[in-house]
Amino acid sequence: MNNDLFQQARAAYAAKDYANALQAFTQCLQDGSHPLAPGEMGLLYHQIGNCLVKLKDCNEAIHAYTQATADASYDACGAVNYNLGMAYAALHDYEDAVKHFEIAVSDAKYDTPYKAYSGMGNALLKLGKSAEAGVAFREAALDEGNPDPTKALLNLGVCFMALDRPADAVASYESALQFGMQPDTKNKLYANLGQAYVACGQMQKAVNAFEQSIADKTYYLSDSASVDYQRAIAAVAQGTSEITQVIPAVAAADMSGLDVAADGAPMYTDEGAYAYGQQDPYYYADAYGEQAYSGTEAGDHFFNASDEELEKWSKGLAKQDRKRRNVGLKVLVAIVLVVLVAFGAAVFLYTQGWGYPTQDTVVKELFADPDAAASTVFAKEVGTDKAKTMVEPIVADANPSINGVDKSMSDSTVYVTAKTAEGGDVQYKVSLVRDMIGWKVSNVELYFPSQN
Repeated sequence: MNNDLFQQARAAYAAKDYANALQAFTQCLQDGSHPLAPGEMGLLYHQIGNCLVKLKDCNEAIHAYTQATADASYDACGAVNYNLGMAYAALHDYEDAVKHFEIAVSDAKYDTPYKAYSGMGNALLKLGKSAEAGVAFREAALDEGNPDPTKALLNLGVCFMALDRPADAVASYESALQFGMQPDTKNKLYANLGQAYVACGQMQKAVNAFEQSIADKTYYLSDSASVDYQRAIAAVAQGTSEITQVIPAVAAADMSGLDVAADGAPMYTDEGAYAYGQQDPYYYADAYGEQAYSGTEAGDHFFNASDEELEKWSKGLAKQDRKRRNVGLKVLVAIVLVVLVAFGAAVFLYTQGWGYPTQDTVVKELFADPDAAASTVFAKEVGTDKAKTMVEPIVADANPSINGVDKSMSDSTVYVTAKTAEGGDVQYKVSLVRDMIGWKVSNVELYFPSQN
């Protein structure tokens, strides 16, 4: 290879003279007087692809990168496939983008897999695959070479919100707070955290998070965040800092993180094929190894936890990742954390009055066949004779209306309306007590609205 011409091309690229750099790299490739050594053809096509991307010609860049991957002697497979993935993503071909990101992370010599995982997560979200995207963002956050896991954690929170798992989103956002970040990033994080708190019914925490996001008066809440903020303020004003009922998501909620635009805005902007949202933290991998990242320990936080769908999809990535580094310790820690989180969640739900069978299920069984229920749904301390007496005034109704449920850890009260055969309504107050993880009836009485 003509090294003088190659160095001229590199200098032009460094000076952002991409047109002349492209010309020089191409001449170097075509110079018959200087035969190419093994791997040099791949290197030149790699650099030609980089120049074409800078010149916003992604189609030709894809062709160049593909030529680079055809050179079996060129050992930058991961970097080239990452670039291919980004180029396809810039053209909104997210399926092909994901394929090349997967190839990139499987390359043991690729030293910045967090970038490919992040690109993969963004592309998967564009395809509507929130669970798979969550796995990718989790891997990006866990990568010890990732200098800023904050973005991956933010986007992992977005995935959890899309999967209707706001409690997990809260854990992801709170984990991100452990890392330093720019003020505008932190403001966005607190706004997202506020919406996740609202979805969890933690209204006082939501108010605090929203107020933190707008405290410096440089950040403005999105429409959906503003609605959630007002809901949280109203709840706290009424003396309700926590709501145990599930809060439905605001329609068309903006749950976007830094990289992900859930509202349909372009993720890969015209500022460059690798521009991401607001900060453009990723770039085409350079074959010269000039960029060095200091390792940052992301730590093992709750974001390791995942449901069956996440875990099933992640097995394929895990096999590829183990070829590149030993992840046995992280797998062990992740399993322990999953168990701890599951146990903690179960304890929390138990204290909030949840159980199986639920209060609604027990009450409906009672009204569906009161005579038979006298021996099945009542607590042992009530006794069979007293239970039979209690069911005598009950109107049998296979589908009674549940008007309300007051829950606590040890007892609950259900207000029920049953329809008579003549079409009339009879209201009841059913008291229940905890029976292991479920519920049993302790008392049934007629209920009149004037009693409330």
